[in-house]
Amino acid sequence: MQPALEMTSTDGFGLWPVAEFKSFGFLPLSGELSPAEVGTAVMRIAECNDVDPDDVRPPRPVAALDSFLHGLLTFDTLFAAGGLRVADSSTGVAFLPGCCDGLEDWRDWQRLDDGGLLGFGHDPVSPIAERFGDTIRLTVNADRSDSPVIELPTTELRRLLVGAERDLADFLALAADWASRQLPDHCSAVTAALARVLDLHAPMSGRYAS
Repeated sequence: MQPALEMTSTDGFGLWPVAEFKSFGFLPLSGELSPAEVGTAVMRIAECNDVDPDDVRPPRPVAALDSFLHGLLTFDTLFAAGGLRVADSSTGVAFLPGCCDGLEDWRDWQRLDDGGLLGFGHDPVSPIAERFGDTIRLTVNADRSDSPVIELPTTELRRLLVGAERDLADFLALAADWASRQLPDHCSAVTAALARVLDLHAPMSGRYAS
């Protein structure tokens, strides 16, 4: 299980260094990313929230950097395209985030402990997660009767979610350090915004504390 951002192309982006990336792939988040990959992830999260202000938020600044970060730093509710990606190494089946998924909602997976169903998308691809007794079934596309599935014990899901949270926390620590170098005037605000969109506590040491 990996927390992953659904990417768009990084072509033409010049506000800070980013890694080359094409649209529609996924960038897994962890503490193993290079500085350019961290920059790519921050770019994508900011891009997801780069929406023109309404009457509630302050006007968009003129400066290019401030303008691009405006949504990330002023929205009450943030969005990050992607979610939790699960792969079964024994079968090669991959369960991918759907079109209605967002990384900010990754903790919703914990609700499977109480049963029920989580849906992450709709036609043409409708990934769902369900609990049946002590088993979690991940259906890659519920719109197909022959859809590949991944099944795992509920105890394994809990272990995987602990690992996913650790990956997100490690990424956030990297991003805080990255922001101190690449965005020194916005470091605390960007780190706090990233913590909110990842549903984590911001790092509490030094200047990264929110």
